[in-house]
Amino acid sequence: MGCGVTKSNQFHKQSKKAVTSIKAAVLIQRWYRQYVARTEMRRRYTWHIFQSIEYSGEQAQIKLYNFLGYLMDNFTPSSNERNLISHIFRENEVCREAEWERYFCFENIEVPEIYSGPHLTFPLTVEQAVGLVEAFRNKKQLHSRYVLQLLLETWKQLRMLPNISRVSTCQSKEITVCGDLHGQLEDLLLIFYKNGMPSLEKPYVFNGDFVDRGRDSIEILLILFSFLLVYPTEVHLNRGNHEDHIINLRYGFTKEVLSKYKMHGKRILKLLQKIFSWLPLGTVIDQKVLVVHGGISDTTDLSILARVDRHNYVSALRPPKKRHLSSTGASTDSDMDEDWSNKLLQRRASLTYPKPMGTRASFQNRSLQDFSDRIKVNVEDDLEARQRKLSVFSLGVNSSENEATQALPIESVVIESAEDEWKQILDLLWSDPMPQDGCIPNELRGGGCYWGPDVTEDFLNRHNLQLIIRSHECKQEGYEFCHNRKVLTLFSASNYYDVGSNRGAYVKLGPNLVPYMVQYLASSMIRELTVRQSVGRTERSALKVLREQLFSHKSDLISAFKKLDSQNTGLVSLNNWATAVESVMHLSLPWRMLRSQLVTCKTSEGMIDYYEWFNELAIRGPNIDHIDQGLIETLYRHRSTLETIFRIVDTDNSGFITMEDFRQTWKLLSVYLKMEITEEAISDLAVTIDTNHDGSIDIEEFMEAFRLTDKKSRLERGRSMFIGTANDLTKLEGDPNI
Repeated sequence: MGCGVTKSNQFHKQSKKAVTSIKAAVLIQRWYRQYVARTEMRRRYTWHIFQSIEYSGEQAQIKLYNFLGYLMDNFTPSSNERNLISHIFRENEVCREAEWERYFCFENIEVPEIYSGPHLTFPLTVEQAVGLVEAFRNKKQLHSRYVLQLLLETWKQLRMLPNISRVSTCQSKEITVCGDLHGQLEDLLLIFYKNGMPSLEKPYVFNGDFVDRGRDSIEILLILFSFLLVYPTEVHLNRGNHEDHIINLRYGFTKEVLSKYKMHGKRILKLLQKIFSWLPLGTVIDQKVLVVHGGISDTTDLSILARVDRHNYVSALRPPKKRHLSSTGASTDSDMDEDWSNKLLQRRASLTYPKPMGTRASFQNRSLQDFSDRIKVNVEDDLEARQRKLSVFSLGVNSSENEATQALPIESVVIESAEDEWKQILDLLWSDPMPQDGCIPNELRGGGCYWGPDVTEDFLNRHNLQLIIRSHECKQEGYEFCHNRKVLTLFSASNYYDVGSNRGAYVKLGPNLVPYMVQYLASSMIRELTVRQSVGRTERSALKVLREQLFSHKSDLISAFKKLDSQNTGLVSLNNWATAVESVMHLSLPWRMLRSQLVTCKTSEGMIDYYEWFNELAIRGPNIDHIDQGLIETLYRHRSTLETIFRIVDTDNSGFITMEDFRQTWKLLSVYLKMEITEEAISDLAVTIDTNHDGSIDIEEFMEAFRLTDKKSRLERGRSMFIGTANDLTKLEGDPNI
């Protein structure tokens, strides 16, 4: 009996231990799930901060370009504003190709004996292309003579290619497709290391956005162009929306080329403009897979895209110039949008109501879609061709329809055709997919459209395709399927927003056309970080960018706070703070969760002192107390736009502008922003910046003097935000906030 009691006691003790263990396991599981949920929430809002600011920057650039185009079209040729910006619109100067080749001549450029970089001879060999890769891996620079020679050969090669490349897997058995690289050479090198360099057995399709934001854009271009020359049927390059000299002004590529090639940088950039305009628009693999940079719309038609003159679109943001014969018989160029038409041609199932031109005061709020209808062309050159098209079109309709068609003005047909071609290319380079059916303007980016699964299905059926591979959007895993796995987004620039923010990926397609995804992280540093450290590091980078955005909206935020602070105490509750911030910023962020990261100044009652909050974000730089604070806030809010205007005004690319040009730049910005900026305020700002009193403004110093965060964001500049060291890792491990 005693033994039975003993066994019973042991059983109860063991049961009790088991219950305790289960409770502990449940508790640990619950804690872990909460930890994972919190980590995922942090990842999501960090991503949302980065992406919202990136897209708003693209939209601002498009609006600025539209505004500058408006000035070109409406100001007199002698006006100061027009003279400041006219050079960026000289896209199709009257010049024969032979004359351009003489302009880009490299033969008079000497290569000094002390030059230790790679030497190139043409026709280029595989060994030289591989040698170029190794030279760039070792941080060597290609001499400007060889750069111009390589670019000139590339230009000649691209002019022989069709708008839509056609490739097959039957020879190689496998094709590799890469997405955006954005000047990140380490990603391209890693792709070549993992997958092999281009060869007869290893064809590649590179899907645009080779340049901007990263610091090695020119090196990536030279590598890709060298392999294109060696393997013209195995290497295929599609154009992206960043292969555009207007976009390059804002996102770093122009600055990179001019800094690396100070003497011949202008010629290199001009030749790259030509090359970008000749890049093919897309690639079709095995007649079943379409590879384009941005995407499609409900009007995308490959037959139209196959016959457009793609080289006319030096910038896809502006309709091309139309070449016609002058009274003297010489070939001249005229802007297709020289005289805006009042007719709106709506996109099917997108714009419901037409938008009139409106007043000049409303200009800055419009995106590309608002200008897509304002195209007028000289029709005399194409009259006969259009009449032939009309007669062919008329064969398939009855007599009443035929009469109606023939009654249409020929000019309207040409206008529609010109607009259609421009929209086709614009949509191809700028569009993004969305989960809902339909096709609507992409207001977030300011160009292209959002298209839904129904548009994808219709497009694939019409063209007998089964898959669309596109890039254009950064994805956390480097890729993402949508629209019932019929659209694949591919992004090859890892660590795009910051180290650890995202993976890169490329896809391999065999004869069965089943996508095989390969993911990677190019930075060795991220492999040394825990998940917690990685998320915390990226989060801090995003919050730095967000703080600058908040400060730049100071006056609007204070107005919103005052509406909720009826007693004018300078204090608001947490709920009211979050409500006011969202009403101004419109970022749909979890502001209550972010409060502890953004605000430290609160009372014992938990109220937030919003004046003290902005003091925490105070600018630490030159003494600016005497400068109009409204001007300072404008500078912060539109900092990148102002820098872009500076780069445009700096016609000799010296990095300096005169005091007078500085004043004209601010006047230009004041017109664009519809605000009054006094001469006195501009003069005070100029005097503050011109510390050495030499009568000129150093653009770089000016932009660095007025920066809220201590480092440039990855979205702003052409290099990584953060260079990691062992000390940095130690700091990360000891940081209580991550």
